[in-house]
Formats: sequence, structure tokens, C-alpha cells
Amino acid sequence: MNILFVSLGCDKNLADTEMMLGLLQKKGYTFTDELETADIAVVNTCCFIGDAKEESINTLLELAERRKEGKLKALLAAGCLAQRYQEEIQTEIPEVDALIGTMAIEEIVTAVEEVLSGESVEGRSTNHFRKLDVPPPVCRDRVLTTGGHFAYLKIAEGCDKHCTYCIIPKVRGNYRSIPIEELEAQARMLAERGVKELILVAQETTLYGTDLYQRKSLPRLLRKLAEIDGIAWIRILYCYPEEITDELLQVMAEEPKICHYLDIPVQHASDNILKRMGRRTNQDELRRKIGRMRELIPDICLRTTLISGFPGETQEDFEELYRFVNEMEFDRLGVFPYSQEEDTPAAQFTDQIQDTLKEARRDELMELQQAIAFEKAEEAVGQVLSAMVEGKVADEDVYVARTYKDAPEVDGMLFIKTTASLVTGDFVKVLVTDSNEYDLIGELIDGS
Repeated sequence: MNILFVSLGCDKNLADTEMMLGLLQKKGYTFTDELETADIAVVNTCCFIGDAKEESINTLLELAERRKEGKLKALLAAGCLAQRYQEEIQTEIPEVDALIGTMAIEEIVTAVEEVLSGESVEGRSTNHFRKLDVPPPVCRDRVLTTGGHFAYLKIAEGCDKHCTYCIIPKVRGNYRSIPIEELEAQARMLAERGVKELILVAQETTLYGTDLYQRKSLPRLLRKLAEIDGIAWIRILYCYPEEITDELLQVMAEEPKICHYLDIPVQHASDNILKRMGRRTNQDELRRKIGRMRELIPDICLRTTLISGFPGETQEDFEELYRFVNEMEFDRLGVFPYSQEEDTPAAQFTDQIQDTLKEARRDELMELQQAIAFEKAEEAVGQVLSAMVEGKVADEDVYVARTYKDAPEVDGMLFIKTTASLVTGDFVKVLVTDSNEYDLIGELIDGS
């Protein structure tokens, strides 16, 4: 029985997808990337912002047509959209045979078997939901979809921040850490399977352990993971800047396996907007924190994300954000126009901003960041960097690689011109010889 999996949204969702794949594989199910050869389709959905919600709905509708025509024996919806819009999906897309909530992914096998046994009838899906305060689901026997040389390690579930624009606490629950012993066991198994880079993810990684151990325990976890043979890089994503401690930065500086890279979604820089967002920091604190990171780790690479056009954002607020971006010179930066999400406090604010203005402000910020990023790429010329090989350009003597400054899918690439034979996952030393916008070009150092 061939199953097609479609994983939408963030890398945290992808980790959940890999767990479901692992559970199904243990029961003998096989998988396909081809829609035409699929007997069953599972969509792990996202609803974080409007575009993600639309993509999830359109994917379900497309597959529902095949289900209606009898080309699929079953269609299942999992994840955030299924959790948030259970009744709507049942009413509007009756071809969906089963719904699996965010905390019930361990029930994927049961859900598939129920559908195949005929327990689901058209218009009445079988539902699998658990309370959002249960311990996060875990599965060590994941099916890796990232190529095998890097993997996401989900260290916690949910969020306690309750930012006014965000729906996550309502679909994922409050913050719950996964015990260090479990994460260490998962990481060892991943290393045994050839994974060389662990990418730590959660809605917020910096608060790891505060629920289980009554203190921020990310530094302790990092030291444990750094002891694992085979793991060469450890990368940390989704760090709320106000929660980053000197202890964390010190561990990053001391442990050679930890990439000098932090993803710190600041969202804005105007104190007015930060307060309306429910963020627990202000611009002065952000400036001090960023300065501290660069003081303790001079070569640190900082990535951030911003929201443009948040309700009530005045031209003065925007100009303040623009100056902040210009002065901070982040290595990596993305901007998303504000998405008005129902059931969030910000959706009820009366001073909503027109989409055209949100998008214009996003474009202005991205134009500024482009100039910063291009200049930083040019400054890298002449440096020798360690890089992980990602693959080869077809029909060319060129390999694609990533440096410690490059997280998969979201950052730039390093193109290596060489006639040598390299293998995905190899680490090589590269002299950067040129830059091309966001990307770097280099050549192998002899003997690397």
C-alpha cells in the first residue's frame, strides 16, 4: 500500500511528518512521491499565516478530487489546520477520511487502518485528537526526508508567549520540553544513521527545560549533544532574543561543534509595535542583546524575521524599524506582511493596514536588506570556510555546499568549482573567490 505524504509549513511540522512516516514504515507501509502511484495521501497541514492556510486547503481540495474519483483509497489530514478547523474540514471537504490533531500524530497507523477497514464513511471522518497539554509525541524511528546528512531535532512543543498575532498556542498548546535523555537517544540514533548536522527546533528553543527542570537548560542539552560521535554541526533555530543568556553564548563559544549561528525572530523594533504584538522586549534591550552576542562570539551569524504592516504601524514606526535594520546589519533577514488571523487578539484591532501598504513596506525592508546581504557576501571573498556538501549541479563540475552561516532551505549557498568527486555530507575547506548576490563561489583548498 503506497502512501503519499505532503508536509507543509515549517521544519517543526516536517519533524512530525518524519515521525508519522517512521510509524507507518514499521507496519510495512511503503511510500511514494508520485501522485499517480499513491493509494493513500496524508497531508500534514499548516495554518500559521494566511498563505500557509490557503496552501493547505488547496492541497486538500486537489487530493479530494482524486479521492472522489476513486483514484485514492484514503485521504487524511493532520497537523495545525486539522486541529484548528476540524468541523470546517468535515463540512467543506467530506472526502477527507480522517483528521489527526497536532498531539495525536502517534495515532497515524490506527487512523490509516480504520479508514482502510471501512470505519470511515463519506462525510464522516474518523477523528484523532488529544488534549494539547499532553507530553509531546516522540518517535526515534523516523524516516528522514532531508537527505540523511542533516536532520531536525524537535526539542519542545507549544509556546507560552501568546503574542497577539499568533495562533500557535491554540493549536499546539503551552510550552512542553522533551526530556534530555530522550533527545540524546534520538540524536545518537540519527548519528548512527549518518546524520552530521543536528538542527534544533521548537516554537522557542531558548526556554528549553524551564518546565521540566525549572531552569533554562538549552546549554546543558547542547553540551550533551556535542559529546555524540558523528555529529559535526549543531545549529539552533527560533531563539527569542530576550531569553538568550550569557551561559548559552558561552557554551556556543566553547563547543566547536555548535555553529556560530542564531535565528532570533525580533518581529519589529518600534517599542509601540512590540508592545502591541505582546513581545516581551524593547528596542534598547534588542540592541544590547545583539551587541552582547557579537561581543562574545565575534563571527556569529544572525538571522531574523520581521512583520511589516502590523495593525497600528505608523510611518514613524516603520521608519524606526528601517533604521534599526540598517544599523544592525543582520546577516540574514526575512520580512512577512502581517496576516490577520482569526481568534488572535491582533485580528480584533481596529487599525488594520491595507495589504498594499504592508507589501510596500516589506519590499522596502527587503531592498535594504538585499544591499546589506550582498555587501556581506562580498566581504567573505578571500576567507577560508568549512562547508558541508549538499549535492552537484547537473552536467557541470560544480558542487553546492553550505557554510555554518547557512541553514537549509532559507539561506544562501556556496558553489564549489572542482573536478574532484565529492559526496553529499562531506565537509571540505573552501577558499571563497567570488560572490553572486546572496551566494558565494569558491574553490577547494588542496588536501581538504
